Amino acid sequence: VSHQRTDWISIHSHICHLLTPVLGPQPCFHSEKDRKHGEEQLLRRQESLIAVALSTAQGVVWAGKPLEAIPAALQALRFSSRVFGSGSVQLVPIYLLLAEASTGTGRLRQAAKYLSQAQWIVLQNPDCGAALQSKLHRGLGLFSVAEGNLDQALYHLANDVYLATTEFGLNSTEVSGGYFHMANIFFQQNKMDAANSLYTEV
Repeated sequence: VSHQRTDWISIHSHICHLLTPVLGPQPCFHSEKDRKHGEEQLLRRQESLIAVALSTAQGVVWAGKPLEAIPAALQALRFSSRVFGSGSVQLVPIYLLLAEASTGTGRLRQAAKYLSQAQWIVLQNPDCGAALQSKLHRGLGLFSVAEGNLDQALYHLANDVYLATTEFGLNSTEVSGGYFHMANIFFQQNKMDAANSLYTEV
């Protein structure tokens, strides 16, 4: 019952009206033109459902409720896999969000699985952009912090900063997140000069 309640609060109350047209029986079309139009409508509905689920999950994570984010992110993953394919780069941000939410609930083994899946997709797509690779390294870095492996975390966050700089430029706000998390690690290690320098950069 508690799982159903969490699921309802997290996502189903937001997408219930979208599920029936997507999951229900599809109409029978009499012409090729009508069939194509029906497929386009179905695709738009699925994309709308994905957008609602993903934004809901992200908002709940930012609100500090990682457990409530998981059902919404899983819905986004389910329909994204259906629309884009299980090896598509569109799934990477969802896997990273699931890893972040799982880490926030202390489910590190599950978070590791989601990160591995995201990493595998990026490796299978060599033309994957620097922005997405940057997000992957940030996710891996934050997971390493949760595991207590600070050296590994600094390695990934340094890659995050490098890739974000490549994509967005040296003084972009996208780079500041990587600097901020690195500064926090140096602060934990009592390396105050490095920490203060990075906080200033942020």
